[in-house]
Amino acid sequence: MNNLDKNYQNLLQDILQNGVKKDDRTGTGVLSVFGRQFRHKMEEGFPLLTTKKMAWKTMVVELLWFLRGDTNIKFLLDYDCHIWDGDAYKNYSKNVQSWQPHLDKKMFIDRIKNNLDFAKKWGELGPIYGKQWRDWNGFEIIGGEQIKGYNKGQDQIQNLINELKTNPDSRRLMVSAWNVGELDQMVLPPCHYGFQVYTRELKVWERLNLASKTYDTFDPFDFGTPDDVDHSEIDKLYPVPKRAISLMWNQRSVDTFLGLPFNIASYGLLLEIISREVNMVPDELIGNLGDVHLYSNHIEQAKEQISRTPFKLPSVKITERNWFQHELVKEHLGEKTFIEKIMSYRPDCFELVGYESHGKIKAPLSN
Repeated sequence: MNNLDKNYQNLLQDILQNGVKKDDRTGTGVLSVFGRQFRHKMEEGFPLLTTKKMAWKTMVVELLWFLRGDTNIKFLLDYDCHIWDGDAYKNYSKNVQSWQPHLDKKMFIDRIKNNLDFAKKWGELGPIYGKQWRDWNGFEIIGGEQIKGYNKGQDQIQNLINELKTNPDSRRLMVSAWNVGELDQMVLPPCHYGFQVYTRELKVWERLNLASKTYDTFDPFDFGTPDDVDHSEIDKLYPVPKRAISLMWNQRSVDTFLGLPFNIASYGLLLEIISREVNMVPDELIGNLGDVHLYSNHIEQAKEQISRTPFKLPSVKITERNWFQHELVKEHLGEKTFIEKIMSYRPDCFELVGYESHGKIKAPLSN
C-alpha cells in the first residue's frame, strides 16, 4: 500500500480544513497550520509522490548541487534546473546599479548560462545550503597579495560520514544549515534548516530477510532452526549490512504543494546515498514541519491532488561511474572518498525504477 501519498493527501486536507489565513513575505497569502510531522518507511518504496508527476531530474540536480557545496545557479542551469532562478533574479533586480542596463528574467538566465564573469557575480546566492553543509564558517582571507587565501570551514557532510563509520551510535550525527552569523548574506534563509541521522543494529530475522532479497542463492536450510542462527553465521554465508539508518529533517517553512514533495524525495535520496556509503539499510524518513502552508493560488490544485488514487511507489537505482568500480584503478589509486564520489555523480547516475504517476498539476511559484 502507498502510505506516502495518502499521508501527503491527509496533510493537504488538514491545511484546507484547519488552516488560518495569513499574509506572507511574497504577498500571495496562505492557509497555514503549525507543527506537523511526516513519516515514511523506506522499505515501502522510494518516497516520490505518484498523485502528480514529479520532476525527478530537477530534484536530483538540486541535491547534487547542495552536496557539491555549490551556491551558484550556473550548475543548476547547466542541467536545465530552474527552481532557484527567481531568487537569483530577485537579488539581481534589487542590487543592480541604476546606471547599468536592467535585463529581463529570460535575458538574465541566458547571460548566466553563457557569460562566466556575469554568472560569478549574479548567479551567486550567498552562503546557502551547499556552503553550510560543506564549508561551515569558511571565509576568504582579505589583505595584501602575500596573505590572500581561503580559510576552509567545517565539512559537515564528510564529518557525518566519518562519524557514522566510526561511532554509529553517536547522538551528534547532525548537519545544520542555519548559520545565524551568515543569514543576512543569503538570498533566502534555509527553509529546511538541519537534519539528523540515527542508526540501529538489525535483528537476526531482519538480516535473514535482507539476505533472501539480496542473494539469488539464498537458502534458509543453510542455517539451523531460527533460534540457533546468529550474526556470525550470516556474516559468513550472506554478508549483508548489520545496521539500519534513519534520517530526520527539520523545516521552518513548508510550501506544501510545490516544495514539500521535493523535500521528501530529496531527503529520501540523501538517505539512500548516505546509507550506500556506510553500508547500512535505509530505514525511516521523518520530517518535522513548522509553518505548513498552502499558497492561496494552490488551493484548487491541492483539491485536485487529494482526489487522485495513488499508484505503487517506485524504487531507485544508484550507479556510480564505472571507473570507481574498476579494480585496477582501486589497486593503484586506492578507494575513492565519499566526496570524490559525490563530485563524480551526474543526474543520470540515479534511475527511477517502476515509477507510475498521474499527470502534472501546474502551480505558480511564489518568490
